[in-house]
Formats: sequence, C-alpha cells, structure tokens
Amino acid sequence: MTVITAAGPAAPVRSDELRPRPRLGALTAEAVFIRRSLTHSLRDGEALLMAIMLPVMLMLLFTFVFGGALDPSGGYVDYVVPGIILLCAGFGASSTALYVARDMSSGVIDRFRTMPLHAGAVLTGHVVASVVRNLLATAVVIGVAVLVGFRPTADLAGWLGAIGMIALYILAITWLFAAIGLAAGSPDAASGYGFILLFLPYLSSAFVPVETLPEWLQWIAENQPVTPVIETIRSFLMGTPMEDSGWWALGWCLAIIAFAAWWGAWLFRRKAGRR
Repeated sequence: MTVITAAGPAAPVRSDELRPRPRLGALTAEAVFIRRSLTHSLRDGEALLMAIMLPVMLMLLFTFVFGGALDPSGGYVDYVVPGIILLCAGFGASSTALYVARDMSSGVIDRFRTMPLHAGAVLTGHVVASVVRNLLATAVVIGVAVLVGFRPTADLAGWLGAIGMIALYILAITWLFAAIGLAAGSPDAASGYGFILLFLPYLSSAFVPVETLPEWLQWIAENQPVTPVIETIRSFLMGTPMEDSGWWALGWCLAIIAFAAWWGAWLFRRKAGRR
C-alpha cells in the first residue's frame, strides 16, 4: 500500500536572503586586487628580472660601447641615465598589458562579475602593483648606474622632484598599458601593441640631443611626451636648465592618465558587462 503524506508548508524565505549583497568598500576591493597582483608579480620573478636586466644591459651598452664616440670626455653616463630610467619604466609597465589581457581571456573576470565589488578595482590592482614593481626596478637601475660612474648633483629637493616625476610617468604609462591590455584580443596581441610604445624613448632626447637629429625627426622628438619628461628628470638630477619642460611633462602625464583611465573604464564595462 502506498501512503501519501501531505507536504509540509514551505520554509519561509528570510528577508535578508532577498536583499542583494552589499558591495565591498572601495578601499577593501582595491586592496584585495593590489595584493593579488603583487602576489602574481612575486611568482613571475622572471618578468621582473627581465624588466631590470634589459635596461641595465642597454645602459652598459651605450656607456661602454657607444659612449666614447658620443662623448669622449667620459661623461655620457650622466646624460643617458634619465633615458634608461624611462626605458626601465616602459619595460616594467608593458607586462601590465599582458596581465590584464590574460585576465580578460582566462574567464576570471566572469567570476569577478558575480562578486559584490567595484569593476574598476581589477584595473587599479594591476596599475598600483605595476607602479610598485617599477619603482623597485628603477631603484636597482639607478644603483647600477652609480656603480658604473653616474654622479648626479641633485640635493634632497632634486631627488624628491626626480622621484615624483618618475612615479608620475610610471603611473601614466602603466594606465595606458592596462587599457591596451583591455583593447587587445589576446595576451600575445597585447604584448605586440605595447611594444610599439617602448620605441618612444629612442625618438627623444634620451640618447642624443634633439638638435643632432635630422630636422624632420626633431619635430617628432620635441612634440612627444618622453622628451620633456626626460629633460625634467635630467634637470632635477644633473642641474641642467629645465625651462618649460617641467610643465609639459606634467601636462603630458596627467593627460595620458585621464585618457587611459577613461578608455580603460569604458573598455572594461564594454567587455565585462559592468557598470
């Protein structure tokens, strides 16, 4: 015989289960993703090592191989180090495009979409971690430069000004690389697109004075962001005339940050479906 029992009343749904989960605070979300990106950086020690070794090798190449021809007095290392610092920043920041593109293509962003956090926290984590990595790499490069003969004349105020300019440039180019990583269709494409930006220091006053370049190239060197940034750092460290380079460097960096942050936020909302 089959016994049919009446189903009991359904358990009432608690009101707190119907309410949407609150979003994490902005600082909490950003801190989580900064720690995540820094952890990935420590695990990817080879990328950090290459970001340091490549600029150091270029500095040694230009100092000991080309330096005698460019400046027979032996002071070429003092001229070239500010440009090498920006090369170091570029190499280090380029990995941000790869990390962001990898997150977008691996599906981890879809998991983040289900969490009550701010969409911009993901990008902020990558950018802040990259700035920290690049400042450490820059310190190593400057230390090696001192070992091979770099003798800056800056006082404390000059060093603080140079560090501030370097940090602002790193922040600007890192945001730009993060946006490139979002725009790219794959990590390989992101690496290729970002590599184009690494040529800008070669078309500036990083290695030779602008006036020694061909006339058509002088216009490019004078009207791109790297030249005023280099001249500003060179002025802080070596006491050369700054003129209006400082204002141009500040304006370029702030404009790049504003554009890259807006572009990156738009791309993230478009690709990840977040508001």
